Order: sequence, then C-alpha cells, then structure tokens
Amino acid sequence: MNKILDYLKNPLFSGIAGLIVGIVIGLFALGWGLFPVEWTNAKPSDMYIDFQKDYLKGAIYSYSADGNREEAIRKYDALGPNAGSVLDQLMMDSSIDAQVIAKFTDLIGTGTGTISTVEPGVTQPPVAVVTPETEKKGISSAVLLAILCIVLLAIGGALVYILFIRKKGTIAQEYIPPQKAERPVRQQPQPVVPTKVVTSKPAPVEMEPEEQDIPVAQFMTTYMIGDDLYDDSFSIDSPTGEFLGECGVGISETIGVGDPKKVTAFEVWLFDKNDIQTVTKVVMSEHAWNDVAISQRLAAKGEPVLMEAGKQIVLETASLILEARVVDVAYGQGALPAHSFFDRMTLELAIWPKL
Repeated sequence: MNKILDYLKNPLFSGIAGLIVGIVIGLFALGWGLFPVEWTNAKPSDMYIDFQKDYLKGAIYSYSADGNREEAIRKYDALGPNAGSVLDQLMMDSSIDAQVIAKFTDLIGTGTGTISTVEPGVTQPPVAVVTPETEKKGISSAVLLAILCIVLLAIGGALVYILFIRKKGTIAQEYIPPQKAERPVRQQPQPVVPTKVVTSKPAPVEMEPEEQDIPVAQFMTTYMIGDDLYDDSFSIDSPTGEFLGECGVGISETIGVGDPKKVTAFEVWLFDKNDIQTVTKVVMSEHAWNDVAISQRLAAKGEPVLMEAGKQIVLETASLILEARVVDVAYGQGALPAHSFFDRMTLELAIWPKL
C-alpha cells in the first residue's frame, strides 16, 4: 500500500491513475450502466406542432387524391396521442377544403372526440405524458447518479489528501538543512571554433487534391399545396464564413382560379457575387411543358425544364455551380387538366465553387 502511495505522489502517475479511473467510471458506469445510448429513429410525433399540422395536412390531401385508406391511417397513427388535437386544429383551418377534410375525418374520426377549443392560428405544444414506469425510472436514475457523485467526491478528497496535505507533511519531516557548498573552481573558457551551417530547402510536400465531391453548401426545400407564399432563399457562405452568393426556389406560374393557388411552375435561381447576372431556370409541370403558349411565356423568365422525380437541374455562374435534385414530386387532382399543378415538391440544392 505504501508503495502505491509513493507512486501516487508523482504527478505523472497520479494523472494516469485519474485518467484510468475517469475512463472506467465514464465509459462503463455512466455510458453503459446509467445512461446507455439509445438509437431511435425520429417519428412524426416528435416534431413541433406546426410541422405535425403540415404533415397531417399532406396526409389529408394525399388521401383525397389517391384514396389509400391504409396509408392515410398509418400517417395519422404516426402522430401518436397528439393526432386528434392536430386534426381538430386543421378542421378549423379555412385554407383546407371542407370536403377534403370531411372525407378524411369520416375515415379516421375526430381523434379526441371533441372539437379543440384552440383558436385558429394559435398552436399548443404536445403535452408529455408521464407514466409511473417513467417516473420510477427517473427516480432510480437520480438516486444512482447521487450515489456516484458521492463516490467521486470521496475519491477526489482522498487524492487531494494524498497528493497535497500528506505530501506536504512528509516534505517537512524529511527536510535537511543545506550544507555549505564548496567554492567552485573557475575553469578557463574553451575557444569557440566557428562551424559552417549548411542550410537546405525542405523537400516539397505533396498536397492532397481538394475534395470536390463535398459541396460548400447544401439545402433542402419543400412545397406543399396551400403554401401560397412559398419562396425559399438561402445564403451561400464559404467554410471560412465568406459570403459567396445566394440561391432559392419560388413560385413562377399558377394555373386556374380560386384558393389555394395551383402552382404549375417554379423558379430555381442562383446569385453569384462575382457575376453580374442571376441565373434562373423554370421547372414546370408536364401540362405546362406540353402547352406551347405557357412554355413560351415561361421561357422569358429562364430556361424551361420539365419536373421529374430524380431529375438533376444544373445552374452555373462565374464562380459557382448549383445542382438541384428533385427528391419528391406529386401532382394534384381536380377539375384542372391532369398533371397541371403540383400537390407537393421537394428539391435538394447543392452548391460547389468553380476551380
């Protein structure tokens, strides 16, 4: 035991011992015992209430379009215990067609059994339900954490006593008065012989090529029918924070009358601070693409492109390259021509600097 204490008096050994103890406690006791990492996938019920409303609104319009009962019920159940409250709020949303939501409620039911008293435009966060099992688990974890803290304090106090208090007393007991030192004999300095210093240039270091596969900026934008003010824009900055430009997606053309607006084309644009011109491409529906009058009118705004799932749209300026990939697209249904307006659309924007 005394030998171990002698080793602990050395700061190097005490630091290594503290590191080992910390790893054991942190990795095994905390990481694997009290607070193990639980890998779970994010669910729609974990989203903020506004995003839950957008999610359920999309499910309602999808069911109205394709009539898939199983898919509609699955999306509704994915919201968990808060699904009924979200559905009640959407029932009071004037932007949703009453017939569309009535068809959905006939399939699902009102969820909560009563109409929510939340005023339109006011959202409430989901209420967390604490079960006895959850409360018991929280209490037991708190008790174990308190015990672990006490043990760590005891170990820390013991180390402080061994390394500082006891060591100080030992040094005081073993103190020996210094003896009179003998006068050192002065030696003659040796002559300094100059030496020639040979310098050489370091060998050139080969630098690895820049990873061009990694974009300098990447964004995701989604449109859903009813978002009449849809216009997303993003700032493009370098890894060092330097402003390079901007990009975005917005509504370019609508078709038909009435609310919500029926979007038949979007504008994808790229602004480069080193270029005087903003590059724009118009991504249009299949109906607009085949309609000569609409296609010619939209060509004045930018190069026309047909919207297709998985399609990649490239915009290029003086120093930037933007690649817009169509992740998801779905057409709406109604009295207008087939494939003439979008129900939803998701684009992924990736930007690279030009070499």
